[in-house]
Amino acid sequence: MGAFLYGVFLQWKLDIRSKTLLITCYIVPLLFFVIMGGIFTSVMPEARYTLIQSMTVFGVTMGALIGLPPSLVEIYSSDIKKVYKANGVPLYLGLALTNISAYIHLFLMSMILYIAAPLVFHAEIPENPGRYFISLAVFIAVSLSIASIIGLAVKDQAKTSMFSIIIFIPSTMLSGIMFPMELLPKAFGTIGKLFPASWGYKLMTENVFKFEHFLPFLFIFVLAAVMCNILLRKVDN
Repeated sequence: MGAFLYGVFLQWKLDIRSKTLLITCYIVPLLFFVIMGGIFTSVMPEARYTLIQSMTVFGVTMGALIGLPPSLVEIYSSDIKKVYKANGVPLYLGLALTNISAYIHLFLMSMILYIAAPLVFHAEIPENPGRYFISLAVFIAVSLSIASIIGLAVKDQAKTSMFSIIIFIPSTMLSGIMFPMELLPKAFGTIGKLFPASWGYKLMTENVFKFEHFLPFLFIFVLAAVMCNILLRKVDN
C-alpha cells in the first residue's frame, strides 16, 4: 500500500509540471475544436450531427498518442525508474498510473467538448448518451494502450515524438472525421481500419450498438496488453 501511495504521489508531481499533458490533452484539442468546428459547420451544415464525435476522436487520439508516450519515456528511461526500484514500487505501477492520469484528463476534455459543442456550434447531442459514453470510455482505453506501446518501446524523446506523429496523422486523416470513409480509396480505407480512431468514430456515431465494431477494439487492446507486458519485462532487466 505504501508503494502504491508513493507511486501516486510521484505521478501527481509529474503531472503538475507536464506541459505536454496540458498542451496535448486540452489546449490543442480545444483550439482545433474552436477553429475546425466553425469551418465544418459553415462549409457542411450537416456536420453538426457528428461534430461532438469527430472533435472527440481528434482530441483523444492526440492526447493519447502524443501526450502519453513522453511521460512513459520520462519514467522508464531516466532516474525515475531507479527511484521506483529503490522505494519498492513495482515498475508496472508507473504504466498504470500514467494511463489512469491520461484517461481522466482525456475524459474531462471529452466532457468539455460534449457540453461546449451544442452551445457554440449548435451541434447535435448523441441520441443515446449512455451508449455514447460507453463507446468513448472504450475508445480512450484502447487509444492509450497503443500509446503505451510507443512509450515503452522507444527510449528517446525525439524518436518517441516522431513515431507518435507517424501514427497520429493516418489515425485522424483516415478515421472518417475529416471526410466520409466512402470517399477514400479502398486501400486507404483499409489502412484506416487498423487504427482505433476509425472504430471509435463508428461506435460513437451509431444509433444502435454493433458488436462487430467492438471486436476490433477488443483485439487491439488484448494485443497491446501483451506487448506492454513483454516490453515491461525488458525494461525491468
